Amino acid sequence: MSEPLPREIRCVLIPSGGVRLLLPNAAVAEVITLAGVEPVVDAPAWLVGRIAWRGWRIPLVRFDHVAPLPEDGVNQAPRVAVLKGVTNHPDMPYIAVLTHGFPRLTTLNAELLLPTHDGHDLPFGVRARVLVRDDTAVIPDLEALEATLLDMHADA
Repeated sequence: MSEPLPREIRCVLIPSGGVRLLLPNAAVAEVITLAGVEPVVDAPAWLVGRIAWRGWRIPLVRFDHVAPLPEDGVNQAPRVAVLKGVTNHPDMPYIAVLTHGFPRLTTLNAELLLPTHDGHDLPFGVRARVLVRDDTAVIPDLEALEATLLDMHADA
């Protein structure tokens, strides 16, 4: 007999650029202070570079291409949310996301999460746009990000 799906899921809203990323809380390994970014030659605008974390060199991405941080936005020290990889690839067990502010924990159920897709193509790295209570958020397409980063890693 299979386990019933949980009625509620613990999630985290991560501010990145001018959007909030919605992820399961279990996807976040750690939130750290940004330090020591190694640039990547010929990288797309969304790839900031690589950072060192617990013996790994992991890619650091941002979501400014989805929605830039407003110029009048609160200027907080950038942080990094280290996310667990979703494809279990041995060369990329983690991806880091540049954040602007602290991630916020929330508990969601199906009634609190409403899709807001308007029919237009979604930007690269975005699986869906949603409304979470009164906040708009995007669900990142971590599989596409990982696949693209792994292709770039193989070409390097």
